[in-house]
Amino acid sequence: MSESDQSRVREININQEMKTSFMDYAMSVIVSRALPDVRDGLKPVHRRILYAMNELGITADKSYKKSARIVGEVIGKYHPHGDSAVYEAMVRMAQDFSYRYMLVDGHGNFGSVDGDAAAAMRYTEARMSKISMEMVRDINKDTISYQENYDGAENEPVVLPARFPNLLINGASGIAVGMATNIPPHNLSEVIDGVLALSRDPEITVEELMEYISGPDFPTGAEIVGISGIRRAYETGKGSIMVRANAEIEEVNGKPRIIVDELPYQVNKARLIEKIAELVRDKKIDGITDLRDESDRTGMRIVIELRRDVNANVLLNNLFKQTALQTSFGINTLALVDGRPKVLTLKESLYHYLEHQKVVIRRRTEFDLKKAEARAHILEGLRVALDYLDQVIELIRGSQTSDIARQGLMENYDLSHDQAQAILDMRLNRLTGLERDKIENEYSELVERIRELKAILADEEKILEIIRNELTELRDKYGDDRRTTITFGEDSMEDEDLIPRQNVVITVSHQGYIKRLPVSTYRSQKRGGRGVQGMGTYDDDFVRHLFVTNSHNHLLFFTNKGKVYRIKAYEVPEQKRTSKGTPIINLLQIDQDEYISAVIPISDFDPDQSLFFMTKYGVSKRTDLAAFKNIRRGGLFAIKLREGDELHGVRLTDGTKELVIGTKQGLSIRFNENDVRLMGRTATGVKGLNLKANDEVVGMDICQPDQDILIVTENGFGKRTKADEYRLQTRGGKGIKTCNVTEKNGELVALKVVSEEHDLMVITTNGVVIRMHVDEISQTSRNTQGVRLIRLGDEEYVSTVARVNITEDEDEDEDEGETAAIAEAGESAAEETEGSEEIGSDDNDEDED
Repeated sequence: MSESDQSRVREININQEMKTSFMDYAMSVIVSRALPDVRDGLKPVHRRILYAMNELGITADKSYKKSARIVGEVIGKYHPHGDSAVYEAMVRMAQDFSYRYMLVDGHGNFGSVDGDAAAAMRYTEARMSKISMEMVRDINKDTISYQENYDGAENEPVVLPARFPNLLINGASGIAVGMATNIPPHNLSEVIDGVLALSRDPEITVEELMEYISGPDFPTGAEIVGISGIRRAYETGKGSIMVRANAEIEEVNGKPRIIVDELPYQVNKARLIEKIAELVRDKKIDGITDLRDESDRTGMRIVIELRRDVNANVLLNNLFKQTALQTSFGINTLALVDGRPKVLTLKESLYHYLEHQKVVIRRRTEFDLKKAEARAHILEGLRVALDYLDQVIELIRGSQTSDIARQGLMENYDLSHDQAQAILDMRLNRLTGLERDKIENEYSELVERIRELKAILADEEKILEIIRNELTELRDKYGDDRRTTITFGEDSMEDEDLIPRQNVVITVSHQGYIKRLPVSTYRSQKRGGRGVQGMGTYDDDFVRHLFVTNSHNHLLFFTNKGKVYRIKAYEVPEQKRTSKGTPIINLLQIDQDEYISAVIPISDFDPDQSLFFMTKYGVSKRTDLAAFKNIRRGGLFAIKLREGDELHGVRLTDGTKELVIGTKQGLSIRFNENDVRLMGRTATGVKGLNLKANDEVVGMDICQPDQDILIVTENGFGKRTKADEYRLQTRGGKGIKTCNVTEKNGELVALKVVSEEHDLMVITTNGVVIRMHVDEISQTSRNTQGVRLIRLGDEEYVSTVARVNITEDEDEDEDEGETAAIAEAGESAAEETEGSEEIGSDDNDEDED
């Protein structure tokens, strides 16, 4: 190797070089390719496409131009990458199923929701959409900064003015090096309302912002199930939401079928239909007789026809689980803030956009101010010339050249170069009286305009007011209704005329198995009997609820998380007495850690009735029944629970009832339901009972003066006590003793209000059921332990108690007794507890506030 060659050799550390080179590459991808800017919500390629179209004059009010011409302009001046990358980005901006508000108005084949690719760029045409003109509005008023392009021959914008918050409105997705972004689109009206709220209250919380921005709004519609994922994403910048297709169940000639007219965002329709066909072919889904795509230019329509004997709700749930009819959308709000990637909360996203708009308005105002001052400066010179018109004319006529005339004007009348030049350029017709008045009027208007512009620059609140006015104008012009609904349930589509009306027993186990049985399954027995096996259970499972209702009644299922779901009683599958039942998740879309805490059967939503709620820790609430009329498939929030609390029970009332509440440590309180005012559906409630430590509510019922209050303990003991012994108190007290809790009888598991017309069903943790007449249970005072109602095996406890009305024609001595009307929901099962505190003195009888 020659000396000259050796001089060009440079020794480097390969480890250090790899680190440096990779970091340079990574930052280039992050900043210059994959991530959007928080201010305009655009990646560089999208920004360059819009800027190039604006510079070429391919605006919304002009004719379409070939896509190839636009792509050539972008890659020739601004984007040093392949033409396919630019064209694919432009195609997405023109797809109504990809962008919530399209930024490109495409003409030709720009692809489909079936995954069809767009036609080649030489065939398609495009122009800026009307709303994309708002992205570049005032760009020529020095509202943004520029940078050199890749070869230094051109300038390109660092960011666009973006007169609407595009980052959230159209969303973004991209994979960088070591990080990725996935921001869902939102509704323009909602996001602008959120920005307006933030501008008025900088201390606003994310929860308060969600009153304006309820959640993502996908261009393909569909349904978002639940709000927990939305709230988590808005509060932390990361979260996951469940998106479901909009599916309706209908019947044609007695055969059920499922109609899908909206798909989750970014789901390929053709691939979805292929997947369903594969599941049917492989017999992983049974019951589908026909599958066809009836979509046309008027809308999407997928028809799934079923056999007559198939439960459409169950099959639809299976489709949700096994196909893209239900997808999870992972939200990761990662964007560039001051050139650095940052995960943003909802408030931070809106804050940075608002700050960007402040800069845009301030720079635009400064631009307008400079222009107004420059024009006023010229007019001041013209006014001087008009005031000394004869002298000025004489000076100009006496000058040999224009330079001499200009210099003379500057020296004699203290004018600037521009003012003197403007006088020389003034036409003779400006010397008429009318033109002189125009100059004076223009100057007066400019002086007032300059004053206004300076006032704006001196007061940030005026800048914010301008932003609010312009955003409101834009919202009114481009805003539309939500396409994506946020749901918690859906009405059943079954044909009720095909279902016989009969009384049925419904049981729900602790682990979430549900079934329907004829009410005659359980025969009346004498107190102290062994009972019959009412429901087979898995290990560690037990019956939690048992109630009787009409097969055509609505069933309102309230969960421990405070949500409510609704189905018809006949939708619960009928099974054998000893069967374990159907998983309730096949009928209700409840979470894994959610269980049923109360069930209310109702025939209709009477506006004069209300629901009374009681939580485990003694919080009570009353809400109109009509507030729960519209419950869709995914449920609805019925009460807002405090941290750690759970919904214990719900009762149907009419505004005139008295409630009695019992706790596991043997205390109770009786008060009028009107002590708790009517509240909204999502209200938290007020204190109904002041609980002691380690105590919780186990029973709540409506109290009538001529009835008895019955309590049942975990070891199978029970008693009846006249309701008169429970004096009326006000809500919020600690209550009075209702039972002597001892090691023998155990803690309370249920409290019921009964009369001699009632039967009682007692269910154990092993699924054993005993049914007895209430008048067989001894009537004693409040301070007694009670009598044995059922013999229990080892490690067996009472889990649930249900009250059943008896018909007048029922023979109580018959083995097979028919029941009618409604059996109220069983209370939550009490599991085995240790160290129960015994109440030993009558001092506890006094109310404590």
